[in-house]
This record gives sequence, structure tokens and C-alpha cells, in this order.
Amino acid sequence: MPGLMACRAKFGHIQPFKGARITISLHIVTQTAVFVETLTALGAEVRWCSGKSFSTDDHVAAAIARDSVSVFAWKGETLEEYWWCIERALDWGPGGGPDLIVDDGADATLFIVEGFKAEEIYAKTRQLPDPSSTDDAELQIVFSMLSDGLKTDPTRYHKIKDRLVGVSVKTTTGDDRLNQMQANGTLFFPAISVNQSVTKSKFINLLGRPYALLEVIMKATNTMISGKRAVVCGYDDASEEYAIALKQAGANVVVSELDPNHATQALLGGFEVNNTPEDADSEADIYVTPGFNNGNNNSVVVNHIKKMKNNTIIYNMDPILDPNRNIYAGVEQCFCGMKRTIINLETDKWVNPETNSSIIVLSNTGYPDLMPSWSCTSHVVAVLELWSKRGAGEHENKVYDLPNLLERKVSAFHLARLLDASMEPTNNVCAEAKIGDDIKRILKRMGVKACWLFGMCAMGFMKGATLKMSFAKVSIDLPAIWGLLKGERC
Repeated sequence: MPGLMACRAKFGHIQPFKGARITISLHIVTQTAVFVETLTALGAEVRWCSGKSFSTDDHVAAAIARDSVSVFAWKGETLEEYWWCIERALDWGPGGGPDLIVDDGADATLFIVEGFKAEEIYAKTRQLPDPSSTDDAELQIVFSMLSDGLKTDPTRYHKIKDRLVGVSVKTTTGDDRLNQMQANGTLFFPAISVNQSVTKSKFINLLGRPYALLEVIMKATNTMISGKRAVVCGYDDASEEYAIALKQAGANVVVSELDPNHATQALLGGFEVNNTPEDADSEADIYVTPGFNNGNNNSVVVNHIKKMKNNTIIYNMDPILDPNRNIYAGVEQCFCGMKRTIINLETDKWVNPETNSSIIVLSNTGYPDLMPSWSCTSHVVAVLELWSKRGAGEHENKVYDLPNLLERKVSAFHLARLLDASMEPTNNVCAEAKIGDDIKRILKRMGVKACWLFGMCAMGFMKGATLKMSFAKVSIDLPAIWGLLKGERC
């Protein structure tokens, strides 16, 4: 999590969040634990609940709870327990609620808004929230909890609303909820969405998605991708990177795309294009789909399951975090008569008894650490923006995309950690150490060119020469290097 480490180095001595209460509703995993520890290192007090009932690693929750953060979560919560945990994370005692909220799907924000509306109605009519007034199972639980709370403290959510400085959200669900609140006039505080961060989207599409695809195929099936025929459903920003990754891995890639604009882009990108989903590619080894019931481009997959050849791999791009979630909802008939074997969270095997052929369904279970680092660092700069400008009147009660200036700051934090900024050797070292350090630095910067250089040295072609490299601000004595390579000492 290089961005978060850079935040600690930059702001740790300033303690910018000193005095701030932050409630977090976010998946409790190792990466987000580093995020929470970063907030506390910058001076914040934190109460943390999970963003989903299934997305808690108990060992992470226990470790964070041990180190002074109040955690309300455990793996396998029921819906009632999940919303109880959110209510506990919002409870900061009689002095009101949190100053800031970091929200995943805006569940914590929803609880406050619904609580405020319920208190308004109760103050005017003495009417309590009615769980039977909605068909939404989660809202029924929220209404029931609010009804009980109104009997003991009928102004609690007014006090929370008055204290709250702002909210940061990171998912499309969170965006939709907050935008709906804004449209209805029930968003009572400013919010910054890091979900629409252009840089974050580019990095997830460019690095995260292709990494997850290739990793799960090779790890789960031990299949060599080179030489295989792969069909990618769609050619939007995400699907394009899947197609490119498979092509670079040596696969023969076909893009199934109905939209003429995207199909043209795929064709000009050097891919074979199939814009007639009725024509299934029965010889394909790999299919990449955004979800079995997600979009028309997937009909080339779902309508031809039983026509696929033995050991065909189907990769579902949609990240799967819930082990109880049915990724086949709406398309069960396509697998009718086939036997399902669950290998693990990311792998299903379906066998057709008529042909004894099998299909392997793989799911995306997450991205490398750089991706959550980008999201979490974006959260840090977003809530710091809200906190540092509280009371200044700069933010209205509406949803803001992460400003370009803050995106650049997030990029700068990662760049500082990912690059080796120092090229200068220290002064008080012997000449041998200087030469050794210079070699290492040049190898990092030059890569293949450095290998060529030292290959030339080893062959003796450049023995006796001195090479000056202005970009590294060093002068290297090649005979001395030759001596080091032979094991001699200066």
C-alpha cells in the first residue's frame, strides 16, 4: 500500500485529523486495515464496521480491535447483525456522532438520513417508522431499529447530522444512493466520490483486471494461455484490457461485440470481431464475460453452454466477495441437467452427463494491493479535503467527484514510493561500496541496457575504458568494475 505509506510520511508529524471522529463502513481485510491504521496515525479516532455482512476477515478485525480502534464486525453476520454493527459504529456517545464517514455502499449514510427523516416525522405526528411499509428487507430492519431508538433518544440523528462534516464513498452503489439523496433534497452534508476517479479507473482497467484474469486462469487450471482461442464479450474500457492481456499472453482473441462503435474499435485494434451472437465459437478455449446475466454481448456464452468443448474456461469479470451469492441467477436454465462441483470460492466445475464434457467457471476474487492502495489513498485525501475546509463554506450539500488536484496528489504519493528517488551515493563510504551502489542503481534504471553493458565488461571489450553517465550523475571506472566482477578488492 505505497500511497498510504506516503501519506503517513507526509502528514504524520502534522496530525491533520487530530480531534476528528471517523466512522468507517468498509470491507475488513488486510489492505483496509492499513488504511485504518493510517487514519489513526494521522490523529483520527475511528469506529469501524464492515461494508458487507460477508466481507470481514476475523483475524484482521481482532488485530485492529486490539490496537485501540473500535470494530463492530465478524464474518457471516446476519442482516440484522450487519445493521446493528452499523448503528454501533455511528454511536459516539451523547456528544453526537462522527465528524466524517468513509462509506462503501453508503449504508452508514443511509442509516443517518433515514434516522433524521424518522425523527422529523415523529416530532410532528408521534408516528414511528413502520417496517411493513416497505418490501425491502434491509429497510425493514432499519425502520425497526429506528423505531426502538426513537423511544429512548428522539433527537439522536439530528445531533449526528449537525456534527457531520462530510462523507467519502467508493462504489457505484454508493454513488447512486447519494445522487438519489441529492435529487430528493435529503443529502444533508457534502460527499466526495472516489469511485469516479479517472486515474483509479484507468489503473484498475490497465493493471488490476488483466492481472486478476491471468492469475486466476493459471492458478486454478495450470493452463498455458499461449495458443488458446479466447472470446472476450464486449469491448468497453474493461473488456478491452482483457482482450489485450490475452493477446499479449499468446492467445488468439475474438471479440464478441454488438455495438458498432466498440466493434470498430476492436477491429482496428487488431482483433477478430464477432457481432452475431447467434454464431457460437465452439472451438474457443476461454470465454471472458462481465457476468452471465449482464448485457447482450454475453448471449454468445449463456446460450451455448452445452455446445462448448471439454474443459472450456469461462471467466466472470465481476468481482465475487460473497460466497453465498448466486452468480448464475437468471441463467440457471443454461446449466440445466449439468452437475456442479464447487472447487473453491473462485472455481466451479460443471459436467454435462450426456457428453461427459466439463466447463470450468472462474471468478474474479480481487485485485493486487496497488489497486486498493489507490482507492484508500483517495479516501484519505478526500476526507482530509472535507475536514481541512470544514466551516469555510466551500462545499455544498451535494456529491462531488474527486477533484483533479486531489487525483494528482494521490498519483504523486504513489509515484514517490514506487520510484527510487535517490541516485546519489552517501559520502562516507569506501570506493568499492560506491561502485557497488552505482551498479545497482544503474541496473534499476537501465534494465536490459545495463545487462548489455556488464556483458560487454565481462567479455573484456571495454576493459580499460571509463564511462560517464550524466543521467545518473556518476562516473564509473570500468576496470574497477571488472575487478569487482572477478572477485578482486579495490
